[in-house]
Amino acid sequence: MITIYNTLTKQKQPLTPISPGKISLYVCGMTVYDYCHVGHARVMVVFDVVVRYLRSIGFSVTYVRNITDIDDKIIQRANDNGEDFKNLTARFIEAMHEDADALGVLRPDLEPRASDSIPEIISMVQDLLDKDYAYLTDNGDVCYAVQRFANYGKLSGKRLEDLRAGERVVVDQSKQHPLDFVLWKKAKPNEPSWDSPWGQGRPGWHIECSAMSTTCLGNHFDIHGGGMDLQFPHHENEIAQSEGATGEPFVNVWMHNGFVRINDEKMSKSLGNFFTVREVLERYQPEVVRYFILTSHYRSPLNYSDQELESAKHALNRLYTALRGLPDSSGAGGGEGDYNQRFNAAMDDDFNTPEALAILFELSHEINKMRDLSQAAQLGGELRRLGGILGLLQADPEAYLQGTDQENEEIERLIGERQAARKGRDWARADQIRAQLKEQGIVLEDGAEGTIWRRE
Repeated sequence: MITIYNTLTKQKQPLTPISPGKISLYVCGMTVYDYCHVGHARVMVVFDVVVRYLRSIGFSVTYVRNITDIDDKIIQRANDNGEDFKNLTARFIEAMHEDADALGVLRPDLEPRASDSIPEIISMVQDLLDKDYAYLTDNGDVCYAVQRFANYGKLSGKRLEDLRAGERVVVDQSKQHPLDFVLWKKAKPNEPSWDSPWGQGRPGWHIECSAMSTTCLGNHFDIHGGGMDLQFPHHENEIAQSEGATGEPFVNVWMHNGFVRINDEKMSKSLGNFFTVREVLERYQPEVVRYFILTSHYRSPLNYSDQELESAKHALNRLYTALRGLPDSSGAGGGEGDYNQRFNAAMDDDFNTPEALAILFELSHEINKMRDLSQAAQLGGELRRLGGILGLLQADPEAYLQGTDQENEEIERLIGERQAARKGRDWARADQIRAQLKEQGIVLEDGAEGTIWRRE
């Protein structure tokens, strides 16, 4: 039985699908005005693994991850660039897909865009007005009245009285309560806008996700995910909007992944410790980055540092080394044994990927001890299969360990020169070449059938 920590109830609870055998999952995706950063990578990888695992144990999963392509930051960036917002977002949507593909993240089943969902957004805003959860302000905006939703704060645990007491921002005098939020914004000069019953305008950020999620998955669905930073106010406001509009429970389980820290400090543009996925992939193979993300439990902080990435690189190399030289083991490993049961037990416990990775290492150690090649291949098949559930270990081991860049030809030339030196008993030159390659991160392994190499 799968148990998941539910942010709404503040405890782990069994996953009980609304429809037996089926899971509906919505994850808040990217706001596409810039390149994806490491925090985005974590969200994409974490929920990719959730989907992969649920499917591996037989669930039919409908995975929706939205794209926010109309937003204050998008409008500002487009205006700064002097370009149409659609051109800006199209460019960064393509870049996002490239980054996700590089990290081995499967495409969601549905990827709705806010700008394509305007009719559904307008319909939900009208429902909220009709049910007296929203009101039209003097300045032409439509706002949600948080005091009219009895359970506002149930996700974050925040009370309206406390929030109001701590309010420090300048309050919009047109709002009935300082924490009321905009559902529909009246059009301003140099901003994109759409027709609505309340005049030209555009949606607020929170209503976009409520409209897209319920349109794709229905009024009531199984799991809603996203980063911990979205818990309040974004997800709190989603609940208020959705349940106010539909009169039904919105989501059964809320999952939030933890923050990314850079060298033990919170990642922030203002602190200058901000890394895009592309910057990281210039230095590390994508699978190393994916492995690194899975070394921390999804709810825990993830500390990004060169040391952590190097550790992930060496760890992944060890797993691939265990597979190296084994006969093709595709199809081997039937998922019946002890390793499979323990792997599933780890993942059933709130998707405990660090424990699942530890089981992969136990498998690799067992492979390394085996002298019977056919038995080793069987275990290798199981290692590949379980790794595949995490989106790992699907490359050819030799190709992964050696890399595929243009340096390989020079490495092979030096290895050939070293072999000639050894034949000529020029041990000094042979050792010199080994040391030269070692400095480049190349490890040589001499065996009866010759010399093979891998990158550290």
